[in-house]
Amino acid sequence: MKKTRHENQLKPKLKVVAALGFAAAMLLVNDGVQAADHTEAPGTQADPPADITDFYAWEAPDDKLVAVVNFAGKTEAGADPTYDTQVLYGIHIDNDGDNIADIDIWCRFGTNMAEDLWGIQCLNVPGAADTDTNGEVDGVIDGGNGTKIFAGPRDDPFFFDLQGYLETLDSGTLSFDPTRDSFAGTNVTSIVIEMDALAAAGEGTTLQIWATTGRL
Repeated sequence: MKKTRHENQLKPKLKVVAALGFAAAMLLVNDGVQAADHTEAPGTQADPPADITDFYAWEAPDDKLVAVVNFAGKTEAGADPTYDTQVLYGIHIDNDGDNIADIDIWCRFGTNMAEDLWGIQCLNVPGAADTDTNGEVDGVIDGGNGTKIFAGPRDDPFFFDLQGYLETLDSGTLSFDPTRDSFAGTNVTSIVIEMDALAAAGEGTTLQIWATTGRL
């Protein structure tokens, strides 16, 4: 099972905490941490639909909480997105500080083979009008009560100068070039959920959020 976490500092009434799961002890700090995981062990790289590259969570205006799971990185721009009916995506929310999820959002893809259409189903989204929200990919799905879901290809937001990194390791001299992005022109497949932040928080003021994938 793949886990990723990431942390963001929000306005005083609510704080969202998320970080790479395998390094949570280092990353759960107060000033915010950005985390990504693009170079995996061979076994993980061989399963792009289950390979999380980034997880983002932040508080948006109008008391909304946005969570983004990106996976299947290093896809050539213009190539087909990556959907797999056998992968279960989880977004887990701890709102009482005990490091145990109080809310589990589950998403999975499905296909209508006769019409060559893909869709996504997300269960248990806080504040949604129904516990089961579903619709076609590559468009905004209205879950009611301000809930919105999107799934589809997006430009990879992660920036990294791989050449500069390797040159730095080789020479011992910082050789990063801020204009050189090794991930430029590559896509990820994204699941984006905009939900009611207050429904997600319950009585809490701090949210710890992490994402997982697992094969069914």
